[in-house]
Amino acid sequence: MRIATYDDGAGPRAGVVTGEGVHDAAELLRSGPMRDVADLLAAPGDGVARLRNADPGAVRPVPLAEVRLLPPVLRPPTIRDHIAFEEHASRTGTRELPEVWHRRPLYYYSGTARLLGHDAQVPMPLTERLDYELELAAVVRREGSDLDEDEALDAIVGFTIFNDWSARDVQQDEMAYGLGPSKGKDFASSLGPWLVTTDELAPHLVDGRLDLTCSVRVNGESWATSTSRAMHHSWPAMVEHASYDGRLLPGDVLASGTVGGCSIGEALRKQTAGARYLRPGDVVELDVEGIGVLANTVGDRPAGRPLTSLVPPR
Repeated sequence: MRIATYDDGAGPRAGVVTGEGVHDAAELLRSGPMRDVADLLAAPGDGVARLRNADPGAVRPVPLAEVRLLPPVLRPPTIRDHIAFEEHASRTGTRELPEVWHRRPLYYYSGTARLLGHDAQVPMPLTERLDYELELAAVVRREGSDLDEDEALDAIVGFTIFNDWSARDVQQDEMAYGLGPSKGKDFASSLGPWLVTTDELAPHLVDGRLDLTCSVRVNGESWATSTSRAMHHSWPAMVEHASYDGRLLPGDVLASGTVGGCSIGEALRKQTAGARYLRPGDVVELDVEGIGVLANTVGDRPAGRPLTSLVPPR
């Protein structure tokens, strides 16, 4: 089942995506308004299970071409962004990884205030090295602490695509101190186009890892093709690690980190034809088997930004 948060002109609402379009979840469940997937998760009596058993034909669908797809969770309680693919973590094998990377599913907290959906415009930040990052993301179904790995997968309601946009020069400048990425990431992240429930992706789950073909296109040209099966830490391991001595909440997002090869830095190291850092007007499409396509356009840099001294010299 594909669950989306969409706006047909009357404000955000949760819905089920079928071949006919998107069906209002609140109408299907005969409940009060549901602004997004987080509201669905908070619904009594397991809203997702009830939605799965509902008849989509009972509610007139709105064609996808007539709606704006928003992030499935409009404002997640947290976004924990991991770095679980060795190819990306090691910079395509040019960096030796510390022992702790192999032992712990490491993550940082990403901002939630500038989370964008499918087809949204990404504001051009103050950078000369704007990068995309194709990642998978799990959305947490229920509250939990100190979850065991054998029960952790049940805590995930489904998966979506996460684009961890990065201003590489700013990130490198700030992280020289050992903190960050902060301003290297604050300007935007993208999530979508919808959430695919775990049961639908079960045929692709192998040892707790999704085996999906992933690809990146920029202005219609292929810049990367890879697979998610090489993820070092499994999804249950990441849920267990995030929940111990802590608390997961419904709607929390756990991102995988960049799938191997699926950033511009890696494309440049591999001498991919046409690869370069992004500019205003570029259209970036992240395509993941079994989930869909998350597309965004890079917008212009806002006027009146006298902060060029903050960008390190090239």
